[in-house]
Amino acid sequence: MGKIKEYSNGEITVAWEAEKCIHSAICAKGLPEVFQPRVRPWIKIDAANTETIINQVKECPSGALRFYMNAEGDKSSETLETKVEVLENGPLLVYGTLKVTHKDGSEETKNKTTAFCRCGASNNKPFCDGMHVKESFKG
Repeated sequence: MGKIKEYSNGEITVAWEAEKCIHSAICAKGLPEVFQPRVRPWIKIDAANTETIINQVKECPSGALRFYMNAEGDKSSETLETKVEVLENGPLLVYGTLKVTHKDGSEETKNKTTAFCRCGASNNKPFCDGMHVKESFKG
């Protein structure tokens, strides 16, 4: 597992796993006062209220961003409806908890948002690694 950076405002902690990031910039476009990729640290956790941050983190297509509540016993980060979304010229997003069975029979559980490759160019199949941008995938 890659390096995970965490940012907390006391109420919520946002975790970012760089290896999973497909650089869709949905976070930066949706909440630019919090997510500033060109600045360090790039997440300004105090720049918006907790609910606004949660709603934006849930939009992360790769699952690189996730959150958990700091209060003991608060499991709201574990609740996410299951839905599927096709991104124009990008991956298939599946929101929810999934068990993925790979072609070799191995299994892994994915939580929150999982981005599946639609272009065929990913080096991390069946998951998206952002190659659709380089390949100018249309679909």
